[in-house]
Amino acid sequence: MRILLSPDAAGAGEIAAAVVAASVADLASPVLGVATGSSPQPLYRALTARVAAGLDLSRAAAFALDEYVGLPVDHPESYHSVIAREVTGPLGLDPARVHVPEGAAADPAEAAARYEAAIAGAGGVDLQILGIGANGHIGFNEPGSAPDSRTRVVELAPRTVADNSRFFDGDAGLVPTHALTQGIGTILDAREIVLIAWGESKAEAVARAVEGPQTADLPASFLQRHDRVTLVLDAAAASRLSPASLPAEAAR
Repeated sequence: MRILLSPDAAGAGEIAAAVVAASVADLASPVLGVATGSSPQPLYRALTARVAAGLDLSRAAAFALDEYVGLPVDHPESYHSVIAREVTGPLGLDPARVHVPEGAAADPAEAAARYEAAIAGAGGVDLQILGIGANGHIGFNEPGSAPDSRTRVVELAPRTVADNSRFFDGDAGLVPTHALTQGIGTILDAREIVLIAWGESKAEAVARAVEGPQTADLPASFLQRHDRVTLVLDAAAASRLSPASLPAEAAR
């Protein structure tokens, strides 16, 4: 894993946006994997500024990591709505080329299979953007997820429901208990991965993902299997990493 550091979240977003822009620069029609939640927001803000300055992503396709099961697509906290609001519009993407799992489908398991096939049909993801949950989840792959898992319906861990209640007026009872998510195996199929994390609450999960054993107890640890992963961290998220894991200039 390559680790890049910034003193704060905004700086981490700038660094991550630079990595994304460089990675897609030579691709005529890049396929992006896009995440939701708080973690990637500094990246999207910085990438939006680059688009305003001339970066053209209009030919890019995008596949969202996940979607709540049973939440109407027009709900403001459905990931259909969040992606449209925070990614598609600001980055100048073509809405017809932006895909989100069908969590409101009558048969979510069948929708999961269709989504997995759609990613393959697009030629796979060139660059996957990730955040990380405090319990080490990536996408909605909660602890216990297998490294070869594919897009599927999952039950959300109580901690994830509690953490996500901030998007539902602080009421955990309003947070859906299930989601449709790309699997860890699906994520690892991306040709490149950029994970952004900031804040002390992510420090333990980051340290275990980088330095701990590969284990289903911490799904992000399986990123160690990928040969093109960049972690962009602020000082707080990197605070529990050992000096040996840090860039040389930061470890001094």
